[in-house]
Amino acid sequence: MQRSARRVRLLAAGALPLPLCALTLGACSTLPNGRGWGEDATVRPGWQTVGQAALTAVEDKSFWLPLAGAAVLQIDGWDRKVSNWARRRTPIFGSQQNAADWSDRLRSASSYAYFATLVATPSGPDTPTWLLDKTRGAAVGLAALVVTDEESTLLKNAAARERPNGQDDQSMPSSHASRSAVLTQLGRRNLEWIDVSDTTRRILDVGLTSLTLGTAWARVEAGFHYPSDTLVGMAIGNFNGAFFNDAFMGLAQPSRVGCGVEPLRDGAAVWVRISW
Repeated sequence: MQRSARRVRLLAAGALPLPLCALTLGACSTLPNGRGWGEDATVRPGWQTVGQAALTAVEDKSFWLPLAGAAVLQIDGWDRKVSNWARRRTPIFGSQQNAADWSDRLRSASSYAYFATLVATPSGPDTPTWLLDKTRGAAVGLAALVVTDEESTLLKNAAARERPNGQDDQSMPSSHASRSAVLTQLGRRNLEWIDVSDTTRRILDVGLTSLTLGTAWARVEAGFHYPSDTLVGMAIGNFNGAFFNDAFMGLAQPSRVGCGVEPLRDGAAVWVRISW
């Protein structure tokens, strides 16, 4: 158990600084169109933009894959079987209390990571403008977070599912998982605008995703939720993070096409890169 707890601390120590390193990268530049991140945030994006954002969020695998997983877990009682095994063995966190503590820490770390990506997005060198743009962008993130919390509460009351530990009937969905998911989804969207290499972006993306997965599993080991509860929570958070970002931030899809000319000894080479 002590070995498991040490392993978790080492993983956290390695994963949490990853988003924070973005603070030093490109925060004083601007977007490719010369605008600042957050400058075009709006409360009136238009129905076409809202509809397209909702469709994109639904089609994203971060929304439908957790829901599919939650559905599969209902087969042959696997939801309860996995929950019972996780509570009894606590393979990652070593004890139910330790798992509960880490679920709070990882959820908080998701907030810190989102804030780090928000600060690191390019909003220009002028301090007053930078602050105004960041405030506008942060307002969109706050709206996504508030809606996620409200939806989770409404669904908890409607489902009235008893927790595995029998504490109350607020098991479905996991609000810890939904809150972490909306924050890390917003963070991943922000990473698209931070000028880092593709490799660094992938590492940071994995770090953000790990925070949500860790939060969700910790809630299962702690006995507060069945696995499907956390998966539904993740789906809610991922949808709202993607939807609010795409609908209200006023950001075009970042370009994944690049080209250039590289001088060679006997001439030059033209290269084109397309990322997806």
